[in-house]
Amino acid sequence: MVWFLVVLVLLFVVFLVVLYDVIFSSNQRYMGDDNSLPHGEKYDAYHGTITKCVKEVMEVPYEEVQVLSHDGLLLSGKYYHLKDDAPLILFFHGYRCSAIRDGNGIFLYTRKLGFNVFLADQRAHGKSQGKTITFGVKERYDVRCWVNYFAKRFGENQKMYLSGLSMGGATVLMASNIGLPKNVIGIIADCPYSSPKAILCSVIKQMCFPVKATYALAKLSASWIGQFDVEETSAIEAVQESEIPTLILHGDDDDFVPCSMSMDCQLAGEDHVQLVLIKGAAHGMSHCVDTPSYEAAVYAFFQRTGGVSTKK
Repeated sequence: MVWFLVVLVLLFVVFLVVLYDVIFSSNQRYMGDDNSLPHGEKYDAYHGTITKCVKEVMEVPYEEVQVLSHDGLLLSGKYYHLKDDAPLILFFHGYRCSAIRDGNGIFLYTRKLGFNVFLADQRAHGKSQGKTITFGVKERYDVRCWVNYFAKRFGENQKMYLSGLSMGGATVLMASNIGLPKNVIGIIADCPYSSPKAILCSVIKQMCFPVKATYALAKLSASWIGQFDVEETSAIEAVQESEIPTLILHGDDDDFVPCSMSMDCQLAGEDHVQLVLIKGAAHGMSHCVDTPSYEAAVYAFFQRTGGVSTKK
């Protein structure tokens, strides 16, 4: 009987380790890179556009910069200087992706508008240290570290925007209520989820696993191995407490992060959060599917918040 219990405990521990590895780890088997493309009927037609834009971004010279996170990790990113005294947009990529892959659209558009651009490697991605992806729980403080770095480097008058896609979009929303410097005058979140718990439960349901039991085990593995609580914060909670002007864009054909999550975020901060739905766009594809509508919404947001002062 004792051996049976020991075996059960060992199997349970192994299961938690495997669950952590599949969901939260930086295991290179699961990680994408600059040239990783989404696949499926909703994505394949845009591969040429994405590849072209990625190549264009990769040809732009940059400065590699680093900063120390609040918990001692060395974070890395690429800073692209266009001109002095220009607004700066900081972009944060999605889950197991790269900033060049996820952010090439906003990069090329804001650079055309005269912005300097920073592309972050989120913790546990790229050249940034870390072994655990925390779905924005700890990454939100990394956002603040980067903002503080550039505020110190360029001064208190440096205008900054935060931007992110998918997990990156949720991350910048979750960073909005943690005491960012006044340099941050706006946030642009593309297809963010409303909370780490919400996206985990949504994906578990899509995979046809029992939601309550699987989520409980995932939460336990995050706490035990990853040393973080997936329910510590949410994008909804953050925008409720924030006053930073925010633009959320979301494809209405997103079957990975439901656009209802962005609707929930908008309702939570309706006095300062605008939501634009892009018709026919799948997850992370809004800029590719309807570039004019996407860029018009972003430009209007820049005008309203002081990032640009003249009409195109």
